[in-house]
Amino acid sequence: MQQGRHRRERRDPTATREALLTAGASLFPEQGFDGVSTEDIAGRAGVNKALISYHFGGKRGLYVAVLESAFAEMADRLRAIEAEATSAREGLHRFVEAFAAMTRERPDFPILFLREALSTGIEPAVVPHLVKIIGVTRRLAERGVREGIFRRVDPLLLHLGLVGSLAFFFGTERARRKAKAQGLVPFDPPTPKAFIRHLEEVTLRGLAPDPPSPKRKGARS
Repeated sequence: MQQGRHRRERRDPTATREALLTAGASLFPEQGFDGVSTEDIAGRAGVNKALISYHFGGKRGLYVAVLESAFAEMADRLRAIEAEATSAREGLHRFVEAFAAMTRERPDFPILFLREALSTGIEPAVVPHLVKIIGVTRRLAERGVREGIFRRVDPLLLHLGLVGSLAFFFGTERARRKAKAQGLVPFDPPTPKAFIRHLEEVTLRGLAPDPPSPKRKGARS
């Protein structure tokens, strides 16, 4: 069996690397970094566990590669949206939609993000991608001010409000569904569509320019 795996590795190392990344992206969010063994990863990927060290230098290297892959993809999506949006309002809408779309395609992403932030802090290797994502938020905020539809706000606070809300909602979605199925909560959990609509409405209202101050009676014009 191991000889067969080595033969597959010699024929297609790219496929082996991708299989390990896919296995890591599935297992790390489920069990956390410490809860996953190299045997678990290799078994899920269908390869020899020695290939984890060969391709990534070990389990930690694979974990970092999984993080980098997810954050790089998110940054690329958001920068493409920024370039295509015809207004800051549209850009904000598509920013939120892009995050939701990625969680549908990669359910591991928000869970991995939350686990990383709550355990060891942000991995330095993903910081450049985070900076790009925050940059999109900053430029959207500045564009909205220029267009006269946003008031001036701290871009980092706007980013934290948006991404923090999105990561928490989608990262805990499975738990809400499970609680409902087990009869632990007496209400239906909100749908992603309802949450996105709510988040956009609250954010746009918070960004709306302050109304002009009414003129004082008797004040000179």
